[in-house]
Amino acid sequence: MQTTAPGRSEFHSRNRLKLGLFGANCSSGRAVTKVPERWSGSWPDCLRLARMADDAGIEFMLPVARWKGYGGDTDYQGETLETVTWAAGLLAATKRLTVFGTVHAPLIHPLIAAKQFVTADHIGEGRFGLNVVCGWNEDEFTMFGATQRDHATRYEHAQEWLDAVKLAWTREDEFDFDGRFIQLKNARAWPKPFGGGQPIVMNAGVSPAGQGFAIRNCDALFSYAPRDKLEEFAAHVARVKALARDGGREIDVYTVGVVTCRPTSSEAEAYYRHCVIDNADWAAVDRIMAMRGVTRQSHPDDFELLRLHQANGLGGLPIVGDPDVVAQGMAELAKAGASGIAVSFVNYVEELPFFRDEVLPRLTRLGLRG
Repeated sequence: MQTTAPGRSEFHSRNRLKLGLFGANCSSGRAVTKVPERWSGSWPDCLRLARMADDAGIEFMLPVARWKGYGGDTDYQGETLETVTWAAGLLAATKRLTVFGTVHAPLIHPLIAAKQFVTADHIGEGRFGLNVVCGWNEDEFTMFGATQRDHATRYEHAQEWLDAVKLAWTREDEFDFDGRFIQLKNARAWPKPFGGGQPIVMNAGVSPAGQGFAIRNCDALFSYAPRDKLEEFAAHVARVKALARDGGREIDVYTVGVVTCRPTSSEAEAYYRHCVIDNADWAAVDRIMAMRGVTRQSHPDDFELLRLHQANGLGGLPIVGDPDVVAQGMAELAKAGASGIAVSFVNYVEELPFFRDEVLPRLTRLGLRG
């Protein structure tokens, strides 16, 4: 079975280090901050950002699927644009950019999902990508009358769901599907994905079950790179790639970064403190941590550090400094094996031009981008 069409696995780019923008479909983006310039997440701002990214050669945009905000003083991520229709709109307005839809598999029927993805893929002429999410916040699932499955079972369901989606993408005739969770009878799906291939599929599983799902099924696994522990990240990348090859597949490993770049490192560090510490929406941060069972009692030794990580892009690796420092930090991630980085800013549209003009040329000189 063919997986991705020619060029898709490169996100329409052969750059050694791919770059993406993460979380722009949400109010406040990834920064749990109260600063007034924080990201709006509005459609006009997303459209402006996508066109700017497309012109700059940024490879992809990756949204967060959210249905309810985290509260706090800002109702963090309380306003979000649904990701597949968001992707379709951005694909219609751009030329090279890969745009992902992030989809909670338990909340949407696979035949409906497959049809949505193909529609977006035709709009973008092969530039749609799928980010599969197998579980999520319990209170958001409750909105749909859905119950979270236990951890192992949710990946068993996701396997059937993705198998059904891929059958809809590939089968020329009608087909049945008789699974434990999904049953289809005389199913039919036309048209097929654009150009005879399939959209790129990614997942961000952390557990062994989640990573196993990605290794078996996906083109990319998103993994967090711990600060000052890049040797651990490099070992993780090597292990994931080896396991994929053992199964006769190839997979890329991407990571997530939160960029604060200014003309001088002292300016960048001062702004980082201003946003992430002095003006963090701590009420939202504490609610996020409580939802995940992280309290002072359960993590007495590192609670404050974990709290800071949540304020900083929900745990994304902070990359803070002048353009040389930021470029070097990204080069170290590439050296550790990352195929790409999905980054966020406090305000994407205001900060991307400086990043484009100063960091991208440095990455080119380092041999990471053309």
